[in-house]
Amino acid sequence: MMKRYLVLKNGSIYKGNGFGSKKIVHGELVFSTGMTGYQESMTDASYYGQMLVFTYPLIGNYGINRDDMESLHPTVNAIIVKETARLTGNWRSQMTLTRYAEIEDLPGISCIDTRALSKELRSQGSMEAVVVDSLDEKVIHEAFERPLAISSAQMASTNSIYQAPNSGLRVAMLDFGLKDSILRALAKRNVNVIVFPSDTSAEEIMKINPDGLLLSNGPGDPLNISYALPTIKKLEAKLPVLGICMGHQLFALANGAKTYKMKFGHRGFNHSVKDKNQTRTNFTSQNHGYAVEEASLKNTDLEVTQREINDGTVEGLKLKNCPAFSVQYHPDASPGPHDAEYVFDEFIDAMKVNQKAGNK
Repeated sequence: MMKRYLVLKNGSIYKGNGFGSKKIVHGELVFSTGMTGYQESMTDASYYGQMLVFTYPLIGNYGINRDDMESLHPTVNAIIVKETARLTGNWRSQMTLTRYAEIEDLPGISCIDTRALSKELRSQGSMEAVVVDSLDEKVIHEAFERPLAISSAQMASTNSIYQAPNSGLRVAMLDFGLKDSILRALAKRNVNVIVFPSDTSAEEIMKINPDGLLLSNGPGDPLNISYALPTIKKLEAKLPVLGICMGHQLFALANGAKTYKMKFGHRGFNHSVKDKNQTRTNFTSQNHGYAVEEASLKNTDLEVTQREINDGTVEGLKLKNCPAFSVQYHPDASPGPHDAEYVFDEFIDAMKVNQKAGNK
């Protein structure tokens, strides 16, 4: 096996065995606490350009299949694991994780103490890192001098309008780096979805006569796509709106709130969220490095509906005077848990009520 090294910006070095691509990479290093769902994570556009550490010690044990992808190709810059499974135990498996990394030109490192690495990121925060094949100072310096892989919703967005046809309500989706599982969740509810590039105008979207607007998830800093805020502001006065993850943050910004970069973010499938009335607690799938600043909501028409139990961050918002709301987590529940799928049903109910009221 080829020896490779993960070098952090703070000088920490982790030695491991390389697999997949041999290329040198430079990116932001983050970690996920999910016990399953490695395939969904590697192809989730919310991880676009990031180097992903899996805290679960064995990755690849159920292989790779074609059905559980969130996009056609990996969106992560590199993967770091404790151990890769040599054998797979799932009837749907088509190849091993290491073979997938080779085919997709994805750099990986195994035999890393991911527990120690995750603790370091938890205490010091997400940071830049490089994957190199030598500890030569010149090699490391040149690796850090390479352009940092940019985690950008604009780059992750579609460039053209396309449709996921169905016979039900018509939803316009602004794509900031959507997960295919959102489309699957809506298809299961017979929703007709038209997906638009992130920079589409409100006037262009209204030409399809939609019943509602969905703001998708996506990577990076929401302030980098502030061009979408006027569109959101115009459409929320006309249509029911649901924002998911990045969409939640943009919904907040469009209505006068602020966002901030978290120390190490929420990434995994085990984040507990409680609603405002303390009547319901959900375990949720999350993947974000930014959050809504609650203090900035004071002079807005936004109301907090849900909070993360562990750190109290804002997990849900709604407008007081419009059928528009958002959640920071992923209700599409891919790969799970499925506690929060009801969010899509509430969105559909809001569209039906809006139709009956003659507002469309």
